[in-house]
Amino acid sequence: METRVRYAPSPTGLQHIGGIRTALFNCLFARSKNGRFILRLEDTDRTRSEDCYVQNLYDTFNWLGFKWDEGPDDGGSYAPYIQSERSALYKKYAQQLLDNDHAYYCFCSAERIEKVRHEREAAHSSETGYDRHCRSLDSNEAKKRAAAKEACTVRLKIPLGETTCFHDHLLGKIEWKNDDVNPDPVLLKSDGFPTYHLANVVDDHLMEISHVLRAQEWLSSTPLHVIMYKCFGWTPPEFCHLPMVMGQDGKKLSKRHGATSIDEFRRQGYLPDALINYVALLGASYEEGSDAKHPDIYTMEELAKRFNLDKLNKAPAVFDYKKLEWYNGQYIRMKTDEELAHLCLPYAVKTGLFNNLTEAQRDIDTEEEKSKEEKPTARQREIFIAAMALVKERLVFLNEAPEKIAYLFKEPQIPAVEEFIPKKSNLANTIELLSYAQEIIKPLTEMLDDTQAENLIKTEAEKRNVKPGDLLMPLRVAITGSRISPPLFGSLRILGAQCSAERIKRALEKVTSDI
Repeated sequence: METRVRYAPSPTGLQHIGGIRTALFNCLFARSKNGRFILRLEDTDRTRSEDCYVQNLYDTFNWLGFKWDEGPDDGGSYAPYIQSERSALYKKYAQQLLDNDHAYYCFCSAERIEKVRHEREAAHSSETGYDRHCRSLDSNEAKKRAAAKEACTVRLKIPLGETTCFHDHLLGKIEWKNDDVNPDPVLLKSDGFPTYHLANVVDDHLMEISHVLRAQEWLSSTPLHVIMYKCFGWTPPEFCHLPMVMGQDGKKLSKRHGATSIDEFRRQGYLPDALINYVALLGASYEEGSDAKHPDIYTMEELAKRFNLDKLNKAPAVFDYKKLEWYNGQYIRMKTDEELAHLCLPYAVKTGLFNNLTEAQRDIDTEEEKSKEEKPTARQREIFIAAMALVKERLVFLNEAPEKIAYLFKEPQIPAVEEFIPKKSNLANTIELLSYAQEIIKPLTEMLDDTQAENLIKTEAEKRNVKPGDLLMPLRVAITGSRISPPLFGSLRILGAQCSAERIKRALEKVTSDI
């Protein structure tokens, strides 16, 4: 039998880590079995489903870079894949349950059900859910009332006094007393729309879903679904309820733990490959021997090749942001300078990085390029790509790049004089050090190799009887505006002799004004 699995989100919110982990595991399992991965939109909650959330789903998976084999946007042999377009099917199968005495019409109003709930609370009753008031109605009378268009729902008739058993691939044999199952749940609402339970079971059967991989929070719904399969006379799919994803405080991952929607991770500058790699490890283990440089770094193809339901963990997975940050840094460093520049560019444009190029840098640009305030000019793009080599080893997130290299695009603010002065030195010596730097700045910017530049600094420092570090420190502050910055020699090469000399001159004017 062909392996067929599905990701069936409800478009009532943004895509989040838990949902993406479920989708990823289903996709990897399908790929590992040469099966099919299906997307089905379960939009039966008409009050909360919104088109913007559907678009968010598509945008999220386009960004992540993995996709389904069948779905609303791709079609397939089991279309339509949107539940709101399958209403006639659900009515048909609800009627089948009614005809076979596995379901009944319920004419209870929302007000009556609410009244019963309040009465139970007042009596401190342990009973919950529907009181099965309409279960004993004469079926012929109920049919007449329904045919007369009296407002009603269709409820499943849960067999009482029995136990429902099913096997879960991860958790083993599960036994559930029917008396503990949601009492006679609604299958078809008064507006004709199905509830999640009816649509889910009907669609999984009709779409020939072989395995249902979903979060453990759905475990309590499974006995109800198994009862429905039995009522229909269908064979249930194999169930595998995936381990929960928890925060480090041991509670279910939520917004209080930080970013959980994929949009937030994207805005913060995570790479999709890093997110996929890390999420794939949440609750699953993989064989050793990845072809990558690090044993915990896998491509999507490697993950699919190694994915195995038997390697899932029963215990909840803990989402560790520090570990994810490590993965993000690793994937950033795997990029070429051009690739990294392409990824960082949207963040740079958004922060206005390219709006303040000095005239010395603009002199080769055309008037048309100068008029573009949002996108980089040809010269700015050249500087931006070159700057990636300076920050690649220092980046954790893509959105950090603009701030780290801002000094390459506009004059940095000159800091307090104290920032220029090396440890155990003084202002007079610092002025001399900046003067020395001014003399050697042109050859420094022309050296293509850092080793050559270091040797020049050592030679000049020995001539003047100063430490190389003391000579470099005020130069670094003059060029970058900070004692801590990306590599200085690379920065000098990008800025060029003229721009670098102007910055040293400004720094000298600043420090000498305090004498």
